[in-house]
Amino acid sequence: MTVHFIGAGPGAPDLLTLRGRDLIAASPVCLYAGSLIPEAILAHCPPGARIVNTAPMDLDAIIAEIAAAHAAGQDVARLHSGDLSVWSAMGEQLRRLRALGIPFTVTPGVPSFSAAAAALEAELTLPALGQSLVLTRTPGRASRMPEKESLTNFAATGATLAIHLSIHNLATVVRDLLPAYGADCPVAVVWRASWPDQRIVRATLGTVETAVAGSMERTALILVGRVLAAEDFVESSLYAPGYDRRFRPQDARSPFAGAGE
Repeated sequence: MTVHFIGAGPGAPDLLTLRGRDLIAASPVCLYAGSLIPEAILAHCPPGARIVNTAPMDLDAIIAEIAAAHAAGQDVARLHSGDLSVWSAMGEQLRRLRALGIPFTVTPGVPSFSAAAAALEAELTLPALGQSLVLTRTPGRASRMPEKESLTNFAATGATLAIHLSIHNLATVVRDLLPAYGADCPVAVVWRASWPDQRIVRATLGTVETAVAGSMERTALILVGRVLAAEDFVESSLYAPGYDRRFRPQDARSPFAGAGE
């Protein structure tokens, strides 16, 4: 028996990995975060599967369901939205399973920031303009932020920011970022990226509060950075005609000559 933790992606049912799909189809028990997982993904569950919505459950109840499946020798598909590596609450579940000696696997999923960038048709790292992406959030009732992980500290880097779970703190986000980024810095707010009712608001730090005006909640992602509206940026050297590289040596004197053979 194994518990398969599966990143179920940002929302669109077809943004699910083949591995994730196959594990769901092979597991007689499925625990899913019903507040964020579309029901269409549950169509991959095998006939007669026990399907449990964990949204109203606490951690003890979730682990009890897994322990019961373990006792019955039944594999479990444990579905979380997006990718499991960030804000999934997977870590505390894995700690419990290790203590109980229950085996598990982890299958990554498409993260929400990737789906948001795709919706914006944007690359979040552009040459000489932004080469770092910071995934962060603001404090919430469920999680405090470490003292040094403040928006003002991240803003000092000038990096592109993907601010999760913070639309309710939009005024604070704007206040903390304005000194470093300026009122004209591009902002995009993407709500329910990849879902049928996806919504996008493009604005600047100076206008985003008015542009959003309470029209989005909970799962909206706030993206901030110059890359969001950049057109006049330098091209990458990677595809430049004179760039000497392993798979495109420029002449016989190149250190890469013959390396691709």
